[in-house]
Amino acid sequence: MSDEIKKVDIEEEEDIITLEFDDDTAVDCYVMGTFELNDKEYIALAPDDGTDDVYIYEYKQINDEEFEINEIESEEEFDAAAAEFDAIMSEEDED
Repeated sequence: MSDEIKKVDIEEEEDIITLEFDDDTAVDCYVMGTFELNDKEYIALAPDDGTDDVYIYEYKQINDEEFEINEIESEEEFDAAAAEFDAIMSEEDED
């Protein structure tokens, strides 16, 4: 998605994050997990919209109850994070 994230709400019991974008659209996403690459942390989210899409964002834990997610600025960084996510998922499929 090219729209900037305006707000993030999380329902801890179900590991669902609601992303609200600048254009006032909102998408509920399941938290698939976080992972590290090149000293940065990323989060993978699966939208609850019936598609197989996965959203990947930069992830920063602020404290036990707060975190922030940001869009990945460069295409190269996004491609590397997406490839790492794919590799992790492939490893899990093999188990």
